[in-house]
Amino acid sequence: MADDPNTSEQTAPQDGPLADDIDARDIEIMQLKDQATALKDRLLRTAADMDNLRKRTEREKAEAVLYAATNFARDLLSVADNMQRAVATITPEAREKADAVTKNLLAGVEMTERELLNVFQRYNIRKVETVGAKFDPNFHQALFEVPTKDHPPGTVVREMQSGFAIGERCLRPAMVGVAKAEG
Repeated sequence: MADDPNTSEQTAPQDGPLADDIDARDIEIMQLKDQATALKDRLLRTAADMDNLRKRTEREKAEAVLYAATNFARDLLSVADNMQRAVATITPEAREKADAVTKNLLAGVEMTERELLNVFQRYNIRKVETVGAKFDPNFHQALFEVPTKDHPPGTVVREMQSGFAIGERCLRPAMVGVAKAEG
């Protein structure tokens, strides 16, 4: 059967224009597959970049909204301080002896102070925790040390001026006295 001309034609590689067309098509198909893979990879990377950009933009927008009022809020802190000082100047004994006009004036100042603090809360501005808290240099400014056995060293034991934070940022550090070991 080796001499059969039909058999030798079937097993022999085809030469000529038809074989060249098949090889060229295979090469073109492989190139197109490689190109499709590369384009798909580029598309996925671009989609991931766009998603990251969207998330970063949303985060920056939220921070801009949160911290936009920082300078204005910092300026209002002196108003809050003055309200607090005004209320603190009247002792409970003097309050009881005060006439009706003075009592109404004090009540008005206290209500105004509470309203100011409520507005601060609406804009995520809060008082910094001080007395009894561990000293945090990001939110507290130590003015003096207090030798004591009642509190562990590094604990805030006295507040001289309230501190405020907006979001996670310090607007103004609290002025505090910090416990130190007695000795």
